[in-house]
Amino acid sequence: MRWCYLLLIICQLGISSAFAANQQQRLTSLSQELNIPLKDLQQATKQAQFQQAVIDAIRRPWEAKPWYQYRDLFLTKERLDAGLAFWQQHQKSLAKAEQAFQVPAEIIVAIIGVETYYGRHKGTYSVLDALYTLGFHYPKRGQFFSKEFGYFIKLAEQQGWGLDEIKGSYAGAMGFGQFIPSSYLYYGVDFDQDGRIDMLNNPIDAIGSVANYFSQHHWKINQPVVHPATASAAQAKPWLSEELKLIHTWQQLSQAGIASDDDLSADKMVKLLQLEETNGYSYWLAEHNFYVITRYNRSPLYAMAVYQFSQQLKQAKAQLDAN
Repeated sequence: MRWCYLLLIICQLGISSAFAANQQQRLTSLSQELNIPLKDLQQATKQAQFQQAVIDAIRRPWEAKPWYQYRDLFLTKERLDAGLAFWQQHQKSLAKAEQAFQVPAEIIVAIIGVETYYGRHKGTYSVLDALYTLGFHYPKRGQFFSKEFGYFIKLAEQQGWGLDEIKGSYAGAMGFGQFIPSSYLYYGVDFDQDGRIDMLNNPIDAIGSVANYFSQHHWKINQPVVHPATASAAQAKPWLSEELKLIHTWQQLSQAGIASDDDLSADKMVKLLQLEETNGYSYWLAEHNFYVITRYNRSPLYAMAVYQFSQQLKQAKAQLDAN
């Protein structure tokens, strides 16, 4: 028994030593790639703590739910009322963002509503701990999240944050629009021109930054997002894939028996979506702007929730303005 116990200790020491070596190698690489002093990265890892709750959360994302359940999380009267109130309060900033970035106000309002319920739910996880945990203890996404860990160190230095002060999602996303550190650095906008980019507490900067994100990902103003379609499961199956890019033409799908009441040109690039309803499936044809929404979050369910919520907001705002 003593030998077994000793062997277990030796194995654990070996694993710990290998982990430390791998972490050091990754930190050295990040230091060179992101131009961050190695000592700053090393100090940050000493401050950070592994959080099992972060691993548990990333393994059960909301996007794993069927569409009919996922949709009901976001398309509620309460969220719609909150969205209209946010739109009313920030109407000038939203109009300015729409004009400057050519992104419709209802999309900006929908994103902030879906992400954080207009700042009510910005996240309770330590961003430092979350990114450290996923970057160095979750091999499946380690490369991505360790780089975001590095970007967070860089961002904290830029913003004057204490590393352990900032809270966000389990994936290290922050503020009204839930930007990960690299997006905060690349797409953040000082939209109220007060000399500081603050998406954590300033909804005006969040509005401008969300609009800038969509603009930089080539949103096409006044262009459709999706079209309702009709298909049988057998007709749809050959055209369904996890690929988010538009790789089929409408002509290809229509010749396969898929139908839509909307008028689409034969060469229009589209993606067929199949969403699980309580009884069967609904089908949609996604255009380029739908793909742009998936640049914010890769889930088609997320993109569809944002789109449908934006349309609710647009209709309700028009009715409000007409009264």
